[in-house]
Amino acid sequence: MKEFIKGANPYMPLWEHVPDGEPRVFEHNGEKRVYVYGSHDIERTQYCGRNYVAWSAPVTDLTDWTYHGVCYETHYNSVLYAPDVVKKGDTYYMYAAEHCGSLVVVASSKNPWGPFENPVETKLGFDPGVLVDDDGKVYAYWGGCAAPCYIAEMEDDMATIKEGTLVSNPLGHSTCPWNPADDGHISLIDAFFEASSPRKVMGKYVYIFSRRYEKPIPELGVFEPCNGFLSYRIADTPFGPFHDGGDISFNGGEILKDSEGLGTMTYRWGNNHGSIMEVNDKWYIFYHRQTGTNEYSRQAMLEPVDVAMGADGKLYIGDVKYLNGEPVSSKPVEMTSQGPHINGLDAYKWISAGYACHIFGSRKNAYIRPGYEQRDDISTPVVNITSGTTVGFRYLQFGSNAPKSVTVVLEEPKAVTVNIRIDSYKGRIVSTVSMNGKEASAALNAGVIGKHAVYFEFVLSDAEETVSFDRFTFD
Repeated sequence: MKEFIKGANPYMPLWEHVPDGEPRVFEHNGEKRVYVYGSHDIERTQYCGRNYVAWSAPVTDLTDWTYHGVCYETHYNSVLYAPDVVKKGDTYYMYAAEHCGSLVVVASSKNPWGPFENPVETKLGFDPGVLVDDDGKVYAYWGGCAAPCYIAEMEDDMATIKEGTLVSNPLGHSTCPWNPADDGHISLIDAFFEASSPRKVMGKYVYIFSRRYEKPIPELGVFEPCNGFLSYRIADTPFGPFHDGGDISFNGGEILKDSEGLGTMTYRWGNNHGSIMEVNDKWYIFYHRQTGTNEYSRQAMLEPVDVAMGADGKLYIGDVKYLNGEPVSSKPVEMTSQGPHINGLDAYKWISAGYACHIFGSRKNAYIRPGYEQRDDISTPVVNITSGTTVGFRYLQFGSNAPKSVTVVLEEPKAVTVNIRIDSYKGRIVSTVSMNGKEASAALNAGVIGKHAVYFEFVLSDAEETVSFDRFTFD
């Protein structure tokens, strides 16, 4: 029986919804693993949930994730917002955001998967991010667009702010939709929105955060205020001053470019939160995307990134451009379906439509419908597909022998023609599947080997009719 792809993008199972993921590599009992700590979108009608769960993967295989269960539950009968976890000495400390982030407590454990217990209230605030420096000093970063962002050094108890170290507004913040007043610290350059995550990279202090753009970014298809970015600024000290930097991640899907360089998003952007982590000598950005029709069923995503230091001391993170071997610029890495499968998804396994990174052309706003049933063969369909919609996957790996056929599975029986296109949503058609039920196969009319983007174009006779795309495979 064919297996279903796992550990793609999202890298956790399709039934899991962990946004705001802070990745950490911890060595525990002689084993190095990547642990991800985030919110838990289980309320379904509002952000987050009342517990945190722990997931981890060996540093040698980011497609193989293990569920460790609930690692912290609310102690205040409240919804928990984005946390962070660090290790100091032999103890792991979780900064849990109770009361929707308005009360931050620090709980501890001797295991990276918890349970984290004995919470102590702190004076930290919204979206706490914590850095344990090389000399053992600990710094906390926090804040949101409705208030300043802050940095402070922590006492050895990991809960108390060291007197005289609190710094306000190390970054200028963006405008805020729910609090538009100008407090004198608004900056369209920094445009800090939320999601503080401090990291130390190549001796530099890197402030990673969610940036809210107020001005258009035509090359990315952004023409309205947008906070789907994870961005960074750099400094030589943990308190700044912060300068340079750029954008690492944007969750608007594949960006289609026209002849004039104008972009079009192919995925519904939403808030973003995460960080970078070096895993087995390779850097990654961990972030999240939206599913459903709101921001209450977000999923954990990751992409490889370049990290390079220029001769001028500037740090480049993202999709880095080089000139004569020197980094000269960077831009956000593309949003993919493959995630840690860096050579492409195995085209010969079942691939859920829920791994799409491109959903384009629907007159009824096609989207991935969230699934919550905890089973290995879960598939989350793309629904509201109308005639002319393309659903794309970047990238699939076909190997050195071309497949002979493709199989498409719908959620419900429909009469629909499905064109399979290669490399572009307008690319060459390598097969056409004529469907009059839930499942149908067709031969390929051209050889396809190696790694390719693959697109499914749906053609229906009735412009108002919709279809739901469940999964596919090649043989």
